[in-house]
Amino acid sequence: MPSRYSALSGLECSRCAARHDAGRLQGTCPCGAPLLARYDTDRVRGQVSRADLAARPPDLWRYHEMLPVTGPGQLVSLGEGMTPLLPVPRLGRALGVPRLLMKDESLIPTGTFKARGAAVGVSRAAELGAAGVAMPTNGNAGAAWAAYAARAGLASLIVMPAAAPAINRAECAVAGAELYLVDGLIGDAAAIVAAALPGRPGYADVATLREPYRLEGKKTMGYEIAEQLGWRLPDVIVYPTGGGVGIIGIHKALDEMRELGWVTGPPPRLVAVQASGCAPIVAAFASGADHSEPWPEAEARTVAFGITVPRALGDFLVLRAVRETGGTAVAVDDPDLLAAQREVARREGSFICPEGAA
Repeated sequence: MPSRYSALSGLECSRCAARHDAGRLQGTCPCGAPLLARYDTDRVRGQVSRADLAARPPDLWRYHEMLPVTGPGQLVSLGEGMTPLLPVPRLGRALGVPRLLMKDESLIPTGTFKARGAAVGVSRAAELGAAGVAMPTNGNAGAAWAAYAARAGLASLIVMPAAAPAINRAECAVAGAELYLVDGLIGDAAAIVAAALPGRPGYADVATLREPYRLEGKKTMGYEIAEQLGWRLPDVIVYPTGGGVGIIGIHKALDEMRELGWVTGPPPRLVAVQASGCAPIVAAFASGADHSEPWPEAEARTVAFGITVPRALGDFLVLRAVRETGGTAVAVDDPDLLAAQREVARREGSFICPEGAA
């Protein structure tokens, strides 16, 4: 019998539209594309109103009907979600954008938006009986998944480039993760995870878009932005993009909220931002391609380490999100993003990461 807590109805391939069973651990579709969680939006529309949400606790689980976990007893949570949407008026005036807002994800557990995907992904993996989780990472995601795996009592295998931030290595280690460093980029880390998994029965591969549920946590940023603006949508959402799960998730949330009748009107234009030292999505967008070409690894260098992804599994989903909303994709040089980082700190008192500065 379907859960009343979650309206999850199944999984659908993002490329071939094949349906898959949501009741067991799943990776990608046999065609190689990511799987997307689908929900009975008709049921939710008849049961839940926007006013009902306002009475719920201020965390991402307030949208639980549109999340995959089947009951409150299955949640692995550290209090994540409902981060502030901060006006940044002085910066906005300097840029000619008088109503500029910044979603401050630094205040959730582990200090980044990665905690959203980890909370939902670990909760669902534990609910479906995983013994552990394994992933390659550029840093922040590994720290988040290690923390939430520890919270759930699951083992975690994390592989990251040796050049990843030292704080992220320390966070993984202190959470008890089995941590390995590789002399290379995230693709090299992914190869090590893939080689290790056959010898680890019960482990779930939770690399970016290799399972369906990290995306579900990330999409809650879209729900929150709409709710925090009184269920009105902004004109533009600018988003730093590496693997692309955040911008894909926000696009998914926009579609779902429209189906639910919670928002109306045109969607915000979605802008994918990459560092010019590793900008495969930007190159694909400029050429009109549906997929990106792998960025040469020898040339993939930027201080915005978290978005150094030479080839994203969900590249076609990022490009689809940008084009369907009338958005764009832009690349930023390192000196410019570092200058922006300083300017935001001077004008608004917020010391943001290089990826956000981009």
